[in-house]
Amino acid sequence: MQPKVSLCLALHNHQPIGNFDGVFEQAYQDSYLPFLDVFEGYDALKLSLHTSGPLMLWLVENHPEYVERVRALVAAERVEILSGPIYEPILTMLPSRDRVGQIRRYNDFLNELFNTHVRGMWMPERVWESALTTDIARAGIDFTLLDDFHFKAAGWSEEELFGCYLTEDDGQLLRVFPGSERLRYLLPFAAPEETIEFARQVAEQHPEAVLVFGDDGEKFGTWPNTKKHVYEGGWLRSFFDALVANQSWLQTETLGSVAASRDPLGKIYLPECSYREMTEWALPAPRQELFEDIIHELQSHERWSDISRFFRGGNWRNFKVRYDEANEMYTRMLQVSRRLETARRTCGNGQLLAEIEDHLYRGQCNCPYWHGAFGGIYLPHLRNAIYSELIAADNQLDYLDHGAGEWIEATSSDFNLDQKPEVRLASDQMAAYFAPARGGMMYELDVRFARHNLLATIQRRPEAYHAKVLRGNVASDSDVASIHDIVVFKQEGLDERLHYDRYPRKSFLEHFYDNDVAPEAVASGQAMERGDFVAQPFEAKLRRSAAKVQLQLSREGNAWGIPLRMTKAITMEAGSPYLKIAYLLEGLPRDRQLHLALEWNFAGLPSNAEDRFFYNAQGQSIGHLGSHLDLRETQHLGLLDQWQGIDVLIGISRPAGIWAFPVETVSQSEAGFELVHQSVCVMPHWLIEADSDGRWSTQMQVRIAKSRQPSVLAEQMLETMVLSAAH
Repeated sequence: MQPKVSLCLALHNHQPIGNFDGVFEQAYQDSYLPFLDVFEGYDALKLSLHTSGPLMLWLVENHPEYVERVRALVAAERVEILSGPIYEPILTMLPSRDRVGQIRRYNDFLNELFNTHVRGMWMPERVWESALTTDIARAGIDFTLLDDFHFKAAGWSEEELFGCYLTEDDGQLLRVFPGSERLRYLLPFAAPEETIEFARQVAEQHPEAVLVFGDDGEKFGTWPNTKKHVYEGGWLRSFFDALVANQSWLQTETLGSVAASRDPLGKIYLPECSYREMTEWALPAPRQELFEDIIHELQSHERWSDISRFFRGGNWRNFKVRYDEANEMYTRMLQVSRRLETARRTCGNGQLLAEIEDHLYRGQCNCPYWHGAFGGIYLPHLRNAIYSELIAADNQLDYLDHGAGEWIEATSSDFNLDQKPEVRLASDQMAAYFAPARGGMMYELDVRFARHNLLATIQRRPEAYHAKVLRGNVASDSDVASIHDIVVFKQEGLDERLHYDRYPRKSFLEHFYDNDVAPEAVASGQAMERGDFVAQPFEAKLRRSAAKVQLQLSREGNAWGIPLRMTKAITMEAGSPYLKIAYLLEGLPRDRQLHLALEWNFAGLPSNAEDRFFYNAQGQSIGHLGSHLDLRETQHLGLLDQWQGIDVLIGISRPAGIWAFPVETVSQSEAGFELVHQSVCVMPHWLIEADSDGRWSTQMQVRIAKSRQPSVLAEQMLETMVLSAAH
């Protein structure tokens, strides 16, 4: 009698919060719909299907016919629905209450939508820590799926991974399936016969074995070149035909049916881990390159198959260390979660609390919090979407605290979890976060009416894959390879656009440059810093009144080795759309000029669009927001995003030069390497000269208003605005 083996196919279909509607639709047409079209015709086949909450909600609204077809397959017991946290967060990132809440929310939604009883879940990005077991079990889940990489990291051999295991935490039990990395790389890139032969070998050596494939559904049509290969080239039909032709010994089963009918192979405690590639991406960029070099060197070793199981990279949580921007989103999310938990104890408005909770859960979607071949921290629209949800929740929580009228407050706390105090100035109009220990920089600026963080910027950093950009490796359009191997350039000349920053791309930052520095050097990050004020500690003082708050920051530093004192203050008033800024420099030399530049960055205002542009005092467009500007002797600059209705107007008391330039990254996504517009940098700058007392001062105002037309400033209006700032 021929040995038998079961094959569990688990598809994970996902689109993140904030992705463009056109991307959802394209993935639907390229992957989700054609896969279903082919699968429906094979009555003998079964699979487990996970669709993330953002995508499922989009399907319900935009393609209910697809949902109906899946519901019919669920009723026919051909498709098993897998649950998970509804908005696809990395569970290790969340407080326990939010882990359980997200999973239970999606369980209830799926059970009603598909008239089923979900028992299993997809683990987002397979990021695992043992303490998750308790919360997953408490949420009503019996089993989940990880990678065989997790099990090998625990010391298990590949021959021991043809079934599921039982794991435990605090007395709570959970079944865990190991997904095969070999199958992840075979499907759909290799000929179907290779998968059949692999299954045959397993069946002969391990009769009654269970093989598990779990991976992204987008690799069947959305990944580069796969639509042509999988559907037009007939790969998927050939694969399904091969499964049917061999069903006498190779049968497809759902994960749930295996969990219900077979005993676990044993008990296991898994280390913190993810899939292999993710652990590599979590390493610092230089260590990634070293890690890859060591792997390539050792792969020729005769005992590589034994050695490799002991090789893994870093912890997913360290993305919050690699990218300050990820930590800023993370700690902001925790702040909202804590405020919501407090509100639950005092607020009786269940509907409002549910709305706040939904915004919070949406703001926990994982994609912008990390980066690799996937992961979207370099994608501005995904970062903006996270902040939009968190700001929406914050707006409602502030309504519970302050009501609908004008209000102002200033608080100091360790908001970003670095054991140093940060400052939050907040009003009914906006909220601004400052880090006195890091140059007194403003690192978040929330515009309430637009639910938009104008400082959702990102610093240009070296990435391990930049070596490929510099080498210029290009894959042929006809190549069909795993997304982890393929190299695609979406535009030419990316090697010339690799620039790096020595400091965060934030606002309220002060630079001293050489007097004759070229604006191109400033824009590329190559200009020499001649002062010690950027990212260095400032002393902070808060001043409060009933209708106004002010943060005053001061530092004894130097420029070109010349000791001087800088004091800067930012004022916010209740009901006002203005940030009022004042600078005072003391101890300046009287015999030389110093070149001072004040840096402001504005994120989420896209470039190369006619309805997003800079404008002058007369309201005239002077270039789209990706333009390079070198203005002379001016006192105002406007930035207008007509689509979002955000109008930023900068007024300065002293005539200044103003540099403006785009901050762009060369980054990687599943579509390839591309240049991404991240923010607009605006730098007023002066050759400052001391007065008779060795002092120099200036005032600024930044007005952020809701408008779709450029503001027109008369000189009298500017004078009034600046005089107000001086007071």
